[in-house]
Amino acid sequence: MNISSRCKLNNGYEVPNFGLGVYKAAPGKETIEAISYALEVGYRLIDTAAVYGNEKEVGIAVRQSGIPREEIFITTKLWNDNHGYDSARRAFDESLKRLQLDYVNLYLIHWPVPRLRKDSWQALERIYNEGKARSIGVSNYMINHLEELKTYAEIIPAVNQVEFSPFLYQKELLDYCRGNNIELEAYSPLARMKKKDNPVVNTIAKKYGKTHAQVLIRWSLEHKLIVIPKSSNKKRIKENANVFDFKMDNEDMNKLNSLNENFRVSWDPSEID
Repeated sequence: MNISSRCKLNNGYEVPNFGLGVYKAAPGKETIEAISYALEVGYRLIDTAAVYGNEKEVGIAVRQSGIPREEIFITTKLWNDNHGYDSARRAFDESLKRLQLDYVNLYLIHWPVPRLRKDSWQALERIYNEGKARSIGVSNYMINHLEELKTYAEIIPAVNQVEFSPFLYQKELLDYCRGNNIELEAYSPLARMKKKDNPVVNTIAKKYGKTHAQVLIRWSLEHKLIVIPKSSNKKRIKENANVFDFKMDNEDMNKLNSLNENFRVSWDPSEID
């Protein structure tokens, strides 16, 4: 595995296993430069969302990179205020306009909004069938949400993006997604460094000559997840990508697996009916 490694989605398209999240990256020159740097050092997946307010910057960085569009995988998302069939279609078109791209590689429902998510999913299916999004999926869907989606979906989600780290090791959800041919994508894989003093992680980091963050990213990769650590800092962007020159043994992976404490740094979607 290396920074260019990709996995195949259930519709045949491929997605990089490793990418850059731009949550809370402020609109403006600094974000354009951060994304441009990430592309320069080998990142090929950029994950944004309408609610992040930086789709425009993502598009600028992609166009200025000189990298062929087909090599870069762009994800964006439908925000909660825009659920519903017509609203979702309008919101997608607005995202595409801000990105100034002909298509996105992956369009996700950001959160499973009650009562409206069926209509929103049907809008995503239309967007997919029109070729404006190469793949469609969901974010923050728990098993009950995915089971409900099965009752009306004509297209199975390609991806379910959820918060995932050793401190929130959602193994049952991972197994469910694997069993239903849905790739699981991990956001907040570093738990926003809230556990940076954890002795188990830091002992393993010392053993491999790596940082706390690198161990957590590698853990996600070892679980064959798509992983999107976020940073606007060039040093950390490069550091986060330096995870392909080591492999943890089974004992260390099991130690990290045992750290689960249902620790979240984001909202809890299991509370959504």
